[in-house]
Amino acid sequence: MSLTFYFGSGSPYAWKVWLALEHKGIPFVAKRLSFDNNDTKTPEFLAINPRGRVPAILDGDFPLWESSAIIEYIEERYPEKPLLPKDVKARASVRRMVNEADNYLQAASSELMEQAVYLTAAERTAERTANAKKMMMEELDRLEKCLKGDFLAGDLGLADFAAYPYVRLAQRADERSPGLGTERADMPAKITAWMSRIEALPYFARTIPPHWKA
Repeated sequence: MSLTFYFGSGSPYAWKVWLALEHKGIPFVAKRLSFDNNDTKTPEFLAINPRGRVPAILDGDFPLWESSAIIEYIEERYPEKPLLPKDVKARASVRRMVNEADNYLQAASSELMEQAVYLTAAERTAERTANAKKMMMEELDRLEKCLKGDFLAGDLGLADFAAYPYVRLAQRADERSPGLGTERADMPAKITAWMSRIEALPYFARTIPPHWKA
């Protein structure tokens, strides 16, 4: 039986999993759930993930949710084209980078998206906007120092797939509300080159949030 991948358009956690599935070449069916229509709260989906959140997978009759757990599962269940290095120290470093992405990059990109998309002009303040941009630029500077050659851990893998969606969301915030996100031109040069390498992957276009293409 094939694997079913449940995602929400624009969810960075789901995007990470989607990139990992594509990288490993795992056959799967992608099912988009609409946040606006409360698709994640239907009885059918709650039977798969009782928390009603994406991403989630159904591998045969085995449901699993939480992006980190999903990644660990597909890495062990489908060992071809590994996402993590074999060396124990290098593997620990990748897990550290994933945790940093899911905590610090996530916080920075979420604040930018909040400013750009969800707050009204009256609710925004110049100080909060400046602080949000500063927080993201500090995280990008840290991320740049993690690059080892073309990718974050030397070889393309989980660290890249975890970090990229948050960085791209910072740019997306600026696309939605110019001046309130982080323009690519303002990002460190090595980060923009790294983003371009990921975007050149043969499967990348399939993972772009569908509502961004509209």
